[in-house]
Amino acid sequence: MKNNKQIILSMMVLLISTSIMFSCKEKANVLKESIEADIIIYGGTSAAISAAVEAKRSGKSVIVVSPDKHLGGLTSGGLGWTDTGDKSVIGGLAREFYHRVYKYYNTDEAWQWQPKEEYGNTGQGTPAMDGENRTMWIFEPHVAEKVFEDLVKEDSIRVDRDEWLDRENGVVLEGGNIKSFSTLSGKTYSGKIFLDATYEGDLMAAAGVSYHVGREGKDVYGEEWNGVQTGVLHHKHWFESDISPYVVPGDPSSGLLPRVSAENPGEKHSGDDKIQAYCFRMCMTDHEPNRVPFPKPDGYDPMQYELMARVFDTGRKDWFQKFDAIPNHKTDTNNHGPFSSDNIGMNYDYPEASYERRKEIIKEHEQYQKGLLWFVANDPRVPKDIQLKMQKWGLAKDEFTDNGNWPHQIYVREARRMVGEFVMTENELLKKRKTPNPIGLGSYTMDSHNVQRYIKPDGFVQNEGDIGVETNGPYTISYGSLVPKKNECKNLLVPVCVSSSHIAFGSIRMEPVFMILGQSAAAAAVLAINENTTVQNVDYNKLKEVLVAKGQIVE
Repeated sequence: MKNNKQIILSMMVLLISTSIMFSCKEKANVLKESIEADIIIYGGTSAAISAAVEAKRSGKSVIVVSPDKHLGGLTSGGLGWTDTGDKSVIGGLAREFYHRVYKYYNTDEAWQWQPKEEYGNTGQGTPAMDGENRTMWIFEPHVAEKVFEDLVKEDSIRVDRDEWLDRENGVVLEGGNIKSFSTLSGKTYSGKIFLDATYEGDLMAAAGVSYHVGREGKDVYGEEWNGVQTGVLHHKHWFESDISPYVVPGDPSSGLLPRVSAENPGEKHSGDDKIQAYCFRMCMTDHEPNRVPFPKPDGYDPMQYELMARVFDTGRKDWFQKFDAIPNHKTDTNNHGPFSSDNIGMNYDYPEASYERRKEIIKEHEQYQKGLLWFVANDPRVPKDIQLKMQKWGLAKDEFTDNGNWPHQIYVREARRMVGEFVMTENELLKKRKTPNPIGLGSYTMDSHNVQRYIKPDGFVQNEGDIGVETNGPYTISYGSLVPKKNECKNLLVPVCVSSSHIAFGSIRMEPVFMILGQSAAAAAVLAINENTTVQNVDYNKLKEVLVAKGQIVE
């Protein structure tokens, strides 16, 4: 009897041990899941979705690995007043996106808060709704996100969300190729070709590809508009009146006001490691049934906005200049003036920062911008006519509903920029030099927002870095600007952090162009797989033929 009990006990121990062993194996498999596809795209931006659709429609397996939960980046994150430039050069999947937006706004359900005929139909140099070309260029954030979600659903594209690249140890290189990369959740993605479609260029950097952060000096590429631009006053984003940067006006011993740098701005045209300011593109409304009053942020400090009060004291009245109208009584509200939503000088470490540090920077920008809205709507120093009008505005109740009606994407106007096979500069954009192997066009003004706020020799405050230079018509973008140097990585394409100088990137960085470059990069990836070659050795003539057949405009 004793032996039988021992046998039963031993069997129970064995069964429990086996169960534990299998359970551990299952957990290990979950923690270290290995996933394969022909093309792996890192990022959730408009370029990422455009690339994924192109890859899938070309018969390749593709996975979008997105650190974001929401698809579309800035296009669905508040930038609904599209920076079109010359819309005639926007083709391919980018044009399909704007056509789908057009179709949506031709339904009754689209106009919840406003009759369609009441909407002013004003766009940025183009009608918002272009009936002749069946495109719409101005839209609400949730509409853009719906279009992106429809695209991935219709084309059955796998999107893994909230997956963050392990930037320290996640990228595995073999023979000059990315073999795989892992995310912080434990998933490993293996592919033949990889695309970095993030605003930050994290995969590119982790793969050891050369890049630049900041402004090059003008002599690096022989440019006029690169480097520090002290004394250059474009647009209206500078202090037109003499304003003291000190707590007690005119008294340096009283200390500097917040958000003014004591550093020398640098010699004109010299390079630096500073980047243009970020902000959130806010979706606001003055339509009471859909309005959420501006929230007063925790830790609100009116002293942070003392410069704004001094700007108002000079009599400036252009506060509402960039409340650009989008459908349903909403806005895409952008920076305007010397002290506005651009949080100048507070983002310099963002491109290289850890995820935790980036979260801190994003949170600080949110606090700053919310505090600015509260200040203008409530502080007694704000002129009464501006304040009363501002109190009629608020956040849109039906936008960004899972984020307190605040945009889920900060406007990363510039971070890392690859130094690849070909570097786009102002010389190509201004047509001083021919662009080799074009795969798409841009046309927007070379546009840099302010980079720093400093003290002039006369003791008054001024902003620096805001540039707006016309390209005098569309320009072509080189395939070489999407690929790394061959000795660095042979199976990576970079359609967002493209190989470009700071000032050239000021035009290239527009959302329609990112969609164009995403599609062109994916088409090149497909050819590289089909021809079993590197991205650098893709036959350009074949690529051009493919792109033209798909409606891409390349010259």
